Amino acid sequence: MSAAGVAVAFAAGLVSFLAPCVLPLVPGYLSAVSSVEADRLGEPGAARRVVVSSLPFLGGLVAVFVLLGAGAAAVGLSIAENQFLLEQIAGFVLIVFGLVFMGLLPWPERLLGAGLVQGARKRGSSFLLGGAFAVCAAPCISPVLGSILVLAGDSGTVLEGSLLLAVYALGLAVPFLVAAALFVPAMGVFRRIRDHYTAIQLVSGAILVVLGALLYFERFWWLQVYLNRFFQFLGFG
Repeated sequence: MSAAGVAVAFAAGLVSFLAPCVLPLVPGYLSAVSSVEADRLGEPGAARRVVVSSLPFLGGLVAVFVLLGAGAAAVGLSIAENQFLLEQIAGFVLIVFGLVFMGLLPWPERLLGAGLVQGARKRGSSFLLGGAFAVCAAPCISPVLGSILVLAGDSGTVLEGSLLLAVYALGLAVPFLVAAALFVPAMGVFRRIRDHYTAIQLVSGAILVVLGALLYFERFWWLQVYLNRFFQFLGFG
């Protein structure tokens, strides 16, 4: 798994967390998994309880995305005989998803998995609730998630595809944990970022289009080379 893929997947997870269908739900889910009322999440002493209670929830969320990554990689490997064609298809799909994310192409969104959420709450399982949350959020974040699934499908092995989606899920999980530990200041920062979400959409969509073009024209290695040079400059290479 390349450094470029890891960086893109993690950044995509962060962008997905800020989506209009995810960020507003964070206080409700933090309250649900920790049994701390939403208006008391920022009180002293609540942070540790909320963070610890959130870990199974995030485990369920990561598990769903890892399974999606494994499936995408398995499908990609099954048609890997023509690698050039596979990369062209993946590049084209990424370009489409990028244009969708920028709002230049229509995309149907539909809430799924509401029954899963109710079932998880009845069972009192934070792990199942995290999985249900991932299923419910998928239609809304589908342009970003779909783009990472395309990269997973173009990966070399099922393990690499699974790890790529695990990194994406971590991009969602890290700000979730930050919000749990530092609720009041974190949500203030998230709201300010959300106020500039249009710009984030345009930049993120443009990045997806560029990534798609690099894949389509077999130039994705350019990004890998420059990222490797950047990490070497930082002393990680």
